[in-house]
Amino acid sequence: MGYRMVDTRQNYVGGEWVAASTGDTVDVTDPANPSDVVNTYQQSSAADAADAVDAAAAAADEWEATPAPQRGDVLRRAGDILADRKEELTELLTAEEGKTHAEAGGEVQRAIDIFHYYAGKTRDMGGDVKSASGTGTNLYTVDEPVGVVSLITPWNYPIAIPAWKMAPALAAGNAVVIKPASVAPGPAHAIVEALDEAGIADGAVNLVTGPGSEVGTELATHDRVDAVSFTGSSQVGNTVYEQATDDQKRVQMEMGGKNPTLVMDSADVADAADIVAGGAFGVTGQACTATSRAIVHEDVYDDFVDAIVERAESIEIGPGNEYEMGPQVSESELEGTLEYIDIAADEGAELAAGGSQPTGDRFGDGYYVEPTVFTDVDRDMRIAQEEVFGPVLAVISVSSYEEALEVCNDVEYGLAASIVSNDHSEINRFTRDVEAGVVKINEATTGLELHVPFGGFKNSSSETWREQGDAGLDFYTISKTVYENY
Repeated sequence: MGYRMVDTRQNYVGGEWVAASTGDTVDVTDPANPSDVVNTYQQSSAADAADAVDAAAAAADEWEATPAPQRGDVLRRAGDILADRKEELTELLTAEEGKTHAEAGGEVQRAIDIFHYYAGKTRDMGGDVKSASGTGTNLYTVDEPVGVVSLITPWNYPIAIPAWKMAPALAAGNAVVIKPASVAPGPAHAIVEALDEAGIADGAVNLVTGPGSEVGTELATHDRVDAVSFTGSSQVGNTVYEQATDDQKRVQMEMGGKNPTLVMDSADVADAADIVAGGAFGVTGQACTATSRAIVHEDVYDDFVDAIVERAESIEIGPGNEYEMGPQVSESELEGTLEYIDIAADEGAELAAGGSQPTGDRFGDGYYVEPTVFTDVDRDMRIAQEEVFGPVLAVISVSSYEEALEVCNDVEYGLAASIVSNDHSEINRFTRDVEAGVVKINEATTGLELHVPFGGFKNSSSETWREQGDAGLDFYTISKTVYENY
């Protein structure tokens, strides 16, 4: 049995759980069984978001004045509370977002690890001492929090992404307002519950659920917000960027991807197929780093196609708490994927695997689609250029490394890219030549350790600040240079 709470969850503002001023709520249902309501959340307004920003602004000085190691203690306790609730939160994530139990459990653990990581980092905060040019001067920097930060997070990693935004922001001494995606807000709620139980100062963290057009816009434009961090689609991200930078807020955007894996003639085809299948069909393809293009050398193309089709057809689909691949998160996401499948067929790509909604008792009205492989894809087709955000792979044939690289970079995105090759010269060239923020060698495009920078190039990112690790703290702090003469 999966997670079934069916509760009305409130906003968290100024240290209290409160209902939205609208009096409206919205149900979140299980994508594996859309008639099953998991939880009910507040359908908040711009006024509710403004109240949360005001609460954060009122708390900012107190939280900044809290010694960094004490802030770290709060984060550590929150991580411990999440760890105690890991199984419950794994089931919640599967119920609201649709991930498999293994995928959801890994994501919850990542959130736990992120809070513990930044709890430890608080002891190294403060600034740097520099050497002055003359005697009688102490020269140093002081790192200070930016102030009030708005965090707008997506549904596809509903606990990991809120964690990797909230934890460094709070560690650095900022007051936070978060708007999780309306499709799966429960895991972000759980983080705030853990912070509340851990004893965070009232108003240092605030959460408001509701539509982006109301809540998100207010969080991006409110004059008391100093910085905005957004993860989501490029279309929405570009709008948020324009809204937030009108008054010169500090802004960080991480957006879409059209991530390739190059399979070169020196590659082991079976290994390459395993790598690509994991990147393309893991988390139902609903990752900004998902492998959506396999760019394959013609000498191994036919063998690779046979292998990747075999992998796709062997995946067992069904409810995430029982099967290898779960549903898409919503009806609109499913419809978007099916539309791209139709577009690919209309443009002349060859459907080699999947392409349909599975039928049978276990699927019911769930938002399922088969792992899908298109071959004979031309680099200019929409299936090769546009983000699908579902388990759909476009396989493109090339005759050389130079052609593979050209196809690889010939998209508007640049988030993640990988190469499967045993030619070290080719690998070294790829790391230099590829236009991507994350480069993988003989590994899937998906997945990143929490202590290294994450971000993209081109339309995948604002290319301002990176997330995670030390880079994650940089966005949430501003340096003051001090000359102390004596």
